[in-house]
Amino acid sequence: MSSIWNDIKKDIKPKSWISKYRQTSIKYLLIMLCFYYGMGALISVSWTNIIGIFLPFYPQQEIPRSLIPVMTAGLFEESLFFGIPFYLFYNNIIVLSTGIIWSTLHLFNTNNLDIMYLSYGNWIFTLVTLFFSLRTWISGKGWFSIISHTLWNLAFFFLGCQINHETNSICNYTGTLQDSDISSIVSAIILLLLTILIMQIRKKNLLKIK
Repeated sequence: MSSIWNDIKKDIKPKSWISKYRQTSIKYLLIMLCFYYGMGALISVSWTNIIGIFLPFYPQQEIPRSLIPVMTAGLFEESLFFGIPFYLFYNNIIVLSTGIIWSTLHLFNTNNLDIMYLSYGNWIFTLVTLFFSLRTWISGKGWFSIISHTLWNLAFFFLGCQINHETNSICNYTGTLQDSDISSIVSAIILLLLTILIMQIRKKNLLKIK
């Protein structure tokens, strides 16, 4: 037990944030998940409250989502911005760069593209949690990052539906797939398969070198 906590103390230090985890057990990954997501949520909420003092109409209304895109977003984003860059280059800095791009795109997760009303809270949250995705992928546990990301998205989707008491199709899935739903599913599957393919090719090349 003392060993795992010693490793955690070292892993949560900022200087370790772009390196592999010292341990990769499910328990260890869950602890790191709580650390990064908890920190991201705390900073995001704090920032939203502070900026709300100066902008009375903040926080902004986010772009409406439907269930299927929310379910596939984690797989799509993790594969495109973390998995594929990692297995293509095996370079932590490159994965960090694509992670920052992913985080920055969350600024525009709003109906109002005025610079004063961008989704800064969401951006700050992802700016912290990108390190969890980065470190999980380079530690060889990308599947865990995909599952965590997906469950987090779903939790907030259903929480938003409960809080806002929405009764439209956004929160009440009818079982009928729209064109956008099919596109989301196909895109996510293609990126996952591409990630697996690149991973297998990279591993074969490494074995040949050895």
